[in-house]
Amino acid sequence: MRILQVITSLLTGGAEHIVVQLAERLTLKPGVHCDICVFDGEETPFCREIEQWNEAHAGGDIQPIRIIRLGKGVYSVRYIWQLARLMRHYDIVHTHNSSPQLFVACAKVLCTLVHGRVPMLCTTEHTTSNRKRSWKWYAPIESWMYSRYSRVVCISKIAEDKLREYMGGKWLEVNAPCYHRISTINNGVDVDRIFTAQPDVDLLRLKGPRRAIVMVAGFREAKDQDTLVRAMTHLDKQCYELWLVGIGTRQPEVEALARQSGVSDRVRFLGLRMDVPNVLRAADIVVMSSHWEGLSLSNVEGMSAGKPFLASRVNGLREVTEGYGIMFSEGNDAEVAKIVTRLCENPPLYEFVAARCHRRAMQYDIGKMVEGYYKVYQ
Repeated sequence: MRILQVITSLLTGGAEHIVVQLAERLTLKPGVHCDICVFDGEETPFCREIEQWNEAHAGGDIQPIRIIRLGKGVYSVRYIWQLARLMRHYDIVHTHNSSPQLFVACAKVLCTLVHGRVPMLCTTEHTTSNRKRSWKWYAPIESWMYSRYSRVVCISKIAEDKLREYMGGKWLEVNAPCYHRISTINNGVDVDRIFTAQPDVDLLRLKGPRRAIVMVAGFREAKDQDTLVRAMTHLDKQCYELWLVGIGTRQPEVEALARQSGVSDRVRFLGLRMDVPNVLRAADIVVMSSHWEGLSLSNVEGMSAGKPFLASRVNGLREVTEGYGIMFSEGNDAEVAKIVTRLCENPPLYEFVAARCHRRAMQYDIGKMVEGYYKVYQ
């Protein structure tokens, strides 16, 4: 079974992490080979991870995972022709993100006309919402696009419900053939690797006697680091600090907010980190503050660390966290500060919530996710 994963790039993010994990773990299965096609071929830490994985498995029966780079940038019509030539060498093509979804659907038509051999198509919906769903003129295009796919996999039940609602019609009718094309496979993480990771000693030394609150997420529209920065104004400056892990277009805006709020000396911007488990283990409380989500990998990773996990009460986070971690109203910085204080001043409550979060994370272990996709491919 030859599988091609297609994604815009291998920059750091949840979808990119899923692609790398799928490629590495599926290729270990007998008779399965997996490559990755990226539109933007920029060299990234995930690219280097694949290279290291290939080196570690060289010399055996396992074929190396190829990273096939189509060019630079996300949107280029020429990618359709490149994909049509490439796809005929695979049994299954699995897309992630919007432009690969559409371009691969178009390439399937070309592949049929020119080469006569058409692979099966599978796609993953990584979020509950996107801007295109508000464009009424685009809905017929997406309807045609999804009809090219044999299976559409959503990363959470909420994401599946939102997609069915958006598609409407036969996608909502239980007896309609297209209804069964959509299913849910929850995102997964390597829970044990995170739980057993050694805390980052440099961060432990930097925080000293303070308690550290950490959020791991890119600085983009869906994420709400601002609420955590504002929460720091309600917390004792001698007792708490905030770590923000990630990069993105909104970082300068959040940095400016920290300065304006007078908490920049207690907010550390840690940048892009490939040792997230070590960072999580060095922190005291893990938070995911978002405006919307699909199913956040950082959510599950945070719950894997053996620390209390807090999340804003929005779709995608509520599904995983509610009843296990502690939820707060979206954008409510005062509520975040109260929860943090209560946890840190009540050790039995702190340990109870941490243990409950870890048990919940085990339900989203990476092995379950990989087996779910393997069954879809079969």
